[in-house]
Amino acid sequence: MKNLYAAAYACLMQTDLEDKLACARQLYADWQAGNCLRENTLDCPVLTISMPGRPAKPELVHPKQVKQRKLTTPEGRRALLHAVAHIEFNAINLALDAVYRFRDLPEAYYGDWLQVAAEEAYHFSLLRERLRELDCTYGELPAHNGLWEQACKTDHDVLIRMALVPRVLEARGLDVTPGMMQRLREVGDEPTIAILEIILRDEIGHVRIGSHWFRYCCAQRGLEPEATFRQLIREVLQGPLRGPFYTEARLQAGFSANELAQLEAMEKTWAEDAAYRVK
Repeated sequence: MKNLYAAAYACLMQTDLEDKLACARQLYADWQAGNCLRENTLDCPVLTISMPGRPAKPELVHPKQVKQRKLTTPEGRRALLHAVAHIEFNAINLALDAVYRFRDLPEAYYGDWLQVAAEEAYHFSLLRERLRELDCTYGELPAHNGLWEQACKTDHDVLIRMALVPRVLEARGLDVTPGMMQRLREVGDEPTIAILEIILRDEIGHVRIGSHWFRYCCAQRGLEPEATFRQLIREVLQGPLRGPFYTEARLQAGFSANELAQLEAMEKTWAEDAAYRVK
């Protein structure tokens, strides 16, 4: 039997790509088979993790240093795929950290996030293989560390983590993916579109998992979820969510129509206030 928390930590800190991918898949299989125990042992304390296990490449740079290229060029398509692959790699670590770090949730919580880790590993594998077909290797281009920085900012409270990682960062992926697919369709890149369709389908489920556990945490603390989410956006993000929203996907992922209307109103008010301040 494995100690779930120790096993999740070992996978989280694994630097070898192949071993991390295999470990994420195996850990979910072990959980499903009943081969994991949740033991809060002294030799597996909850630690602050400034950087999870990752290979030496890609080089991490400031987001503004990650070049944007047109998808009409092979270089642009490689850059896009590399950026998405890096997001999926970080998402493996984020899911594993959600398992390792927060230890007082129901059994289903751990099964959900182990499933997410395994699916993110699958997404990464698909993207890495497509990169190879386009004569590019993961790590060949620079990337930024924004996703893990958000993990560090939310590592003290599972409610904040569930709100601001799945429901903000991953939900943003739901919004932008259809536009990427359309631009790729215009240049005839059907193999990449097929991969993004798989990722979009699964990411709706991942955001829905985040929405479920965010609402669970709110219920445990006697908080109204939608008002709490908006408060966290104002106080922690200190700005609105960026639109436009992919309404159909967000509704499937656990947002309500009223919640989306409120978020759109927040974005409009923030933009008007910013324009006034510029004047």
